[in-house]
Amino acid sequence: MISGSISIRNRTGEEKHRIERPKGNLSPVWGVCFNPVREDEADVWGDVLAVVDWSRTLSFYNLAGKQVGKERHLGFDPVCVNFFSHGDYMIISGSNKEAVLYTKEGVLVGIVAEQESWVWCCKPRPDSNQVAVGCQDGTIAYYELGFSTVHSLYKERYAYRENMSDVIIQHLITEEKVRIKCRDLVKKLAVYKHRLAVQLPERIVVYELTKGDSNDMHYKVKEKINQKVECTLLVVCTNHIVLCQEKVLQCLSFQGVKEREWIMEAAIRYIKVTGGPQGKEGLLVGLKNGQIVKLFVDNPFPLPVLKIASAVRCLDLSATRKNLAVVDDTGICLVYDINTKELLYQEPNANSVAWNSQNEDMLCYSGAGFLNIKARDFPSHQQKLQGFVVGFCGSKIFCLHMNRMSTIEVPQSAPMYQYLEKKMFSGAYKVACLGVTEGDWHALAMAALEELDLQVSRESFIRIRDVPYLQLIQNFEERKKKGESDTVFLADTLAYQGKFAEAAKLYKRAGNESRAMTMYTDLRMFDQAQEFLGSDDVQDKKMLIKKKADWARNINEPKAAAEMYLSAGETLKAIEIVGENGWVDMLMDISRRADKADRDALMLCASYLKQHKQYAYAVEVYRRMGDIPSLLQLYVEARQWEEAFIVANQHPDYKEDVYVPYANWLAENDRFVEAQKAFHKAGREDEALRVLEQLTHNAVNEKRFSDAGYYYWLLSMQCLDIARDGNNQNEKMINKFWDLQRKAEIYYAYHNVHRYIEEPFTSFLPEALFNMARYLIHQMFSDTLVGVSKVAILYALAKQSRNLGAYKLARHAYDRLQNLRVSQRFQESIDLGAVTIRSKPFSDVEELLPLCYRCSTTNPLLNNQGNCCINCRQPFVHSFVSFEILPLVEFVLEDGITDEEALRLLESDSSILTEQPSWLEESGGKYQSLRIDSNIENDLDADPFTAQLMSFEEGGLEFSPVVASRSVLQSMKHSDVIISKWQSPLHYRYFRNLMPDVQITKCNSCNQLFHSDDYELQVLQKGYCPFCRYNPEESQVTDN
Repeated sequence: MISGSISIRNRTGEEKHRIERPKGNLSPVWGVCFNPVREDEADVWGDVLAVVDWSRTLSFYNLAGKQVGKERHLGFDPVCVNFFSHGDYMIISGSNKEAVLYTKEGVLVGIVAEQESWVWCCKPRPDSNQVAVGCQDGTIAYYELGFSTVHSLYKERYAYRENMSDVIIQHLITEEKVRIKCRDLVKKLAVYKHRLAVQLPERIVVYELTKGDSNDMHYKVKEKINQKVECTLLVVCTNHIVLCQEKVLQCLSFQGVKEREWIMEAAIRYIKVTGGPQGKEGLLVGLKNGQIVKLFVDNPFPLPVLKIASAVRCLDLSATRKNLAVVDDTGICLVYDINTKELLYQEPNANSVAWNSQNEDMLCYSGAGFLNIKARDFPSHQQKLQGFVVGFCGSKIFCLHMNRMSTIEVPQSAPMYQYLEKKMFSGAYKVACLGVTEGDWHALAMAALEELDLQVSRESFIRIRDVPYLQLIQNFEERKKKGESDTVFLADTLAYQGKFAEAAKLYKRAGNESRAMTMYTDLRMFDQAQEFLGSDDVQDKKMLIKKKADWARNINEPKAAAEMYLSAGETLKAIEIVGENGWVDMLMDISRRADKADRDALMLCASYLKQHKQYAYAVEVYRRMGDIPSLLQLYVEARQWEEAFIVANQHPDYKEDVYVPYANWLAENDRFVEAQKAFHKAGREDEALRVLEQLTHNAVNEKRFSDAGYYYWLLSMQCLDIARDGNNQNEKMINKFWDLQRKAEIYYAYHNVHRYIEEPFTSFLPEALFNMARYLIHQMFSDTLVGVSKVAILYALAKQSRNLGAYKLARHAYDRLQNLRVSQRFQESIDLGAVTIRSKPFSDVEELLPLCYRCSTTNPLLNNQGNCCINCRQPFVHSFVSFEILPLVEFVLEDGITDEEALRLLESDSSILTEQPSWLEESGGKYQSLRIDSNIENDLDADPFTAQLMSFEEGGLEFSPVVASRSVLQSMKHSDVIISKWQSPLHYRYFRNLMPDVQITKCNSCNQLFHSDDYELQVLQKGYCPFCRYNPEESQVTDN
């Protein structure tokens, strides 16, 4: 609008945004135009509104009305602005009588048209570079714009201009690109190694790589030469800029100082930097008169190289700078030796040429729509290509076509085969390294191998990872050192290629017929192998039969193979085949015919028989060999224990080889007790103890306390057996025995208490549970055992004491429970019991108080000194079912009396003492007396043992056992004495039954004492002793 406003509206005319120019009425807007490129299809310059006003400015706004980019000063009054259809450029006209081209960002590019009057209208033709302008004087003009290509190439780095103001650097190998925004018209470009020079209208900017790496693409400004220069060609070196103006070359430093100038004889057509040290780079310059000169930036004198007949169009130098390729104006590519100036060859129809940077002898040139690849003086290989070749690196050719650079991957197969035809394997290998197929590598490797060029062949096979041929070449090299004939090597090569007939002929020619026979034998071609077999060579015949057998085995003819092996003397291989197929009869036939000294064959036969579970046959073979260890191992693997025990008894040295596996088998089948016994028989005491300890540990963890007690008893007996063997650990083992006995008794008793606590019903009377709890409390005054809960013992004791009227003991138990950590399920019951028990008398009923059968003292229910009498310290003896106190008093023998003598005295006849019950004779040193009265009977009844019962210090702190002399032993009835016959090194234990009417039974295995009725009931219910699980009936059968 004239007011300086811009209104942005939608299709219906509704205003969306209004833009107010800063100067208002002083800057009327004369032209607006949207960039035709959508924002989502390009960068932020898509959908941008370009605005020109008479404040002589060009501004840009987005659809939201916000200014985008920099506002540009035009220098004239614009009246029209329009974008080209691709949105990269815009054209503006006005009072300057010109149509001026700008980039989409407002960077001035150049003048399109100049007229005599104001240009009021300018419009680009859609999808073209043509522009129509209309002037104030009525003139209409039509112009076509041409955009020249500005670019530069150095090896794999290609720099080109885009949108007239941007520079794109492309790495042609990695395809990585980087953009440099110059924000001005880019006129010339030059790239060299890590340098990039950009010529702008008013200056030259020099960039360098930040890292200097060959793959680095990050450039930074190094120097700026603020000079306006005009040149036709621009070249950059490490420290210099070279400008070309017709015939003149100027060398400038990066500070803009002209250091050197060269004036050529004719116009300069082509410049190429050939490289060199920093500050001393060389340049090849091609002139219009056909002269080619070499320049060095530090040398003022040009050096003539050579001269051709017509103008130079393009030139390039080979990788080692030995050869020079030149394309002239007539389209001929000429290749010279740069040292001798000799023309090596020439090719027609060329417009550009490039040497391969990785191969000295290969170049490519383009022209007439074809790409030509030429190696040395071989014919060129052609393929269609539009454009100009500008670079050749390995198998990649860089081609410029229609202002675009493209990379073409060209296989090098054709040049490689040209080298192969001439048998130039080294050159072929170099070409192949540029890029050929796997098939081409194989062809090169085989061709080199056939000519025995082992080095090239090996390198080629390494490329395709052909291990068999690599092994063959290594074999050739080793044999070559020994002077073997090349004919044999060639025959081996033919054999590897499958040309067997030709290989056999070469073997025969070389006098090496055995290799031909071996080859045919390996190929299972036995008829051909027979032709090369000598008539008297027995060893070769055997070898041939063996090979036939191998072949029969491989084609799944095992029976024929086995028979062939037997005829060839390969008995072991025959046995393997027969055994794998399970032919038992044939195995036995071979084993019976085999010599006894051939142990390997017999062992193999036996192992296969055992594998097929033919144990009887295997036993026959082992017995024939006399191999007792293998025989026992067979019985063990077959689980034929009875036969194994018979052999082990015949050969005691191998007993461990039988009993240890037997014990492991028992343990695997959960027969741990028997396993422990087997370990014991095998002499493996450590294993026996380990099994028992593990069983005990598991039983405690699983709360099988009865089993735990039983296993502890077994452990104690094991310790007693070790002590009996008479080693140096007797005392230690005996102490451990009594400790394990105590643990066994505790776990045995605790089993019933635990079941009473955990289960709703129990088979024991309250008195039995009460006795068990009292026994456990006395046994565990000072220590604890794993799994045994004092809370459970005290809780059971408290409940049963209350039920039986032992209120004092119950109160003590509740008091102790208050100091222990109690499970939540019992806490309420214990708290309630602890309160209600206080309503009961602080006493225990007399019927429950234990009586000492030695001193007749009534003891309290709880004795802090342990499970013994408070008066005489005599330990109480319990029945190990109801845990009642038995009327037994333990006594010891007088010094000098052995267990055997004590047994003899107890079993002697004591009737002499009771023959004269009516009188009593006494004798002293000075007198003899005979007394006949009514008290004689009472004195006769007096028992010497009873007199010994009171032989203690009343209230003493130490226990004094009852000591029985010979006369005391002789006076006692054998039926009143119970003897615990412990094994050596322990002594017998003697108990006197003070109440003969009470029937007491002793277990012959564990020596525990029971009320006879309780013991018989337990044996009837369980079939064995409740403590040690000893079956008296089985013992009687064994004894009988």
